[in-house]
Amino acid sequence: MNFHQFLLVLQARKNFILLTLLVTVLLALGWSLVQQKTYDATASVLLNYKGVDPLTGLTMPGQLMPGYMATQMDIIGSKNVALRVVDALGLAASPAVVQQFQEATDGKGAVRDWLADLLLQKLEIMPSRESSVVQITFGGADPAFAAAVANAFAVQYQRATVQLKAEPAKNASVYFNEQTRQLRDQLEAAQARLSAYQQEKGIVSLDNNRVDVELSRLNDLSAQLVVAQTAAIEAGSRERAARSAVNSPDVANNALIQNLRMNLAAADARLAETGARFGRNHPQYQSASAEVGKLRAELGSALDTVTRSVGANAEVLRQREAEIRSALAQQNTRILALNRTRDELGPLLKDLEGAQRAFDSASQRHAQTRIEAQSEQSDISVLNPAVVPTEPAAPRVLLNTLVSILLGTILGVGIALLLELLTRPVRSTADIHDMLGIPVLGSVSWHAAPGNGARLRRLLTPRRLLRLN
Repeated sequence: MNFHQFLLVLQARKNFILLTLLVTVLLALGWSLVQQKTYDATASVLLNYKGVDPLTGLTMPGQLMPGYMATQMDIIGSKNVALRVVDALGLAASPAVVQQFQEATDGKGAVRDWLADLLLQKLEIMPSRESSVVQITFGGADPAFAAAVANAFAVQYQRATVQLKAEPAKNASVYFNEQTRQLRDQLEAAQARLSAYQQEKGIVSLDNNRVDVELSRLNDLSAQLVVAQTAAIEAGSRERAARSAVNSPDVANNALIQNLRMNLAAADARLAETGARFGRNHPQYQSASAEVGKLRAELGSALDTVTRSVGANAEVLRQREAEIRSALAQQNTRILALNRTRDELGPLLKDLEGAQRAFDSASQRHAQTRIEAQSEQSDISVLNPAVVPTEPAAPRVLLNTLVSILLGTILGVGIALLLELLTRPVRSTADIHDMLGIPVLGSVSWHAAPGNGARLRRLLTPRRLLRLN
């Protein structure tokens, strides 16, 4: 079928199409007028929520949390909020509502649940695409009741969010209370272990300054020991040299010994000269010999004195070396004990510091969650409360009429085409060519009298034309 044939069908079936269109429009108009009017009331709420984990305390904007808006919509349309609305409006206490419930359910179930389900069926929740505003719309036959229900859903949703936020905070507060008590016990136990160890070891305080002082003292003793060892070795060498009186610096540098040696040499010279002049029994020789013996005795006594002095000095230096060596050993023992004590005390101090940090952190979170559990502040604000609508939202007579015109036209044209396919008449030369498969030689224009046209159409049906062929 080409477009020209389609136009011929429309022209031929125009009365039927118009009748179908008229019937459809009348039915839609009548249905729209018969339907009960419903009114939609809309309340808008603003979501300023910031997600706070009650255990970690981490905060992030609610819009960045996956599924945040979907979660809020589910809360608004939840049975919990609907039951709150039923209780807030006192719907379950109405005798008329109870009677309707008895007739609808035969008394099965609870009237509050039945009412909550009815309210949720007429509730529509629409979030904004690029903002945190949510529209709560309720439809009903009574405009004032619709506005009251929409506002009640907004208010009860606000209160429900407060409860949903406070309940985890209360649970977290109980948890942190128990954890704080346990951590306090652990802190006291760590402090007791540290105090017992300090009392056992007699430790008043242990810090790095004391260790540095002891190490400095050890270094000083080591340096003093080196100096004392050097002095003791040198004193020993001088002692041995003084005893042999050979190349002894102490003897050589002693003025008394040098004077005695000079006097002894002079006395020896005089004794030799006297011995050469006089005999050994001569008084002058005896006098000179006595003088030499006296000088020798004084020289020996001086040498003994120097030797004892050098030996005494060497002994003092050796004792000094031994004392420094002993002090150095004691200092080493003290530092080793100090390091051992510090190593043993370190884990106790770390346990105490860790217990203190854990207790402080738990105490801080406990205080925060306790405040959150007692807070009645909501992150939800009613932006625009619902007002009583003045115009009904349904039925939409104009829209239904326009839709019925479109549907009536499509239905009429569709039925007309279906009738053409079932009983296809000849409406043009193209129809004859399509049905018989023979060329058309010409056409005769004929103005038939009233009634002859129907008879002619019956004669020109495809079945008759095929028999003629």
